[in-house]
Amino acid sequence: MDHPIHLTITDDLRRTRLTVFFRVLLAIPHIIVLLLWGIAAYLVAIVNWFATLFKGRSPDGLHNFLASYLRYNAHVQAYYHLLADPFPPFGGGESYAVDLVVAPPETQSRLTVFFRSILAIPALILWYVLNAVFNIVAIFAWFVCLFTAKMPEGLRNLGAFVLKYQMQTMGYAMLLTPRYPSLSMTDESTAPATTTTPGV
Repeated sequence: MDHPIHLTITDDLRRTRLTVFFRVLLAIPHIIVLLLWGIAAYLVAIVNWFATLFKGRSPDGLHNFLASYLRYNAHVQAYYHLLADPFPPFGGGESYAVDLVVAPPETQSRLTVFFRSILAIPALILWYVLNAVFNIVAIFAWFVCLFTAKMPEGLRNLGAFVLKYQMQTMGYAMLLTPRYPSLSMTDESTAPATTTTPGV
């Protein structure tokens, strides 16, 4: 059974050397937008905690706002860490080569909602560790993509696994799902990579 928050991947593994070389600079506008949106998302998450505790379910408007933020976050992270090559759309409203699916709100136990920040601690610790791995993978992938114009599928899939876990952890902490983050490697839906000639 798929986790309510999971990735769909249609990336073809090709990378453009020029955009790989300048990837950090190219990602800056998205990082700025993400940081500003993140401030609003933090405040909305607090409101969502009270609302979900009262109703036993995240209100649609709050859920959709936080889900959109999470989806945009996934797009930016995927681009920055070379898991996808196209420049992502702003706002996360359009599909992307590494996309995030967030299921609609569902009924949640008020008890687990009340203690969610405590229950999420083990997942947040693991997220911190995996994030270090994520950054190391990105550095190694930068060199590989720069010289071969292609992302090795194993590296892409490892990065996608870490990204998926991060997004599930954030979604759990923000009450977008009552499901705990999954360590399964099969949560992602990955289209077969094409074998077209890598870009310059």
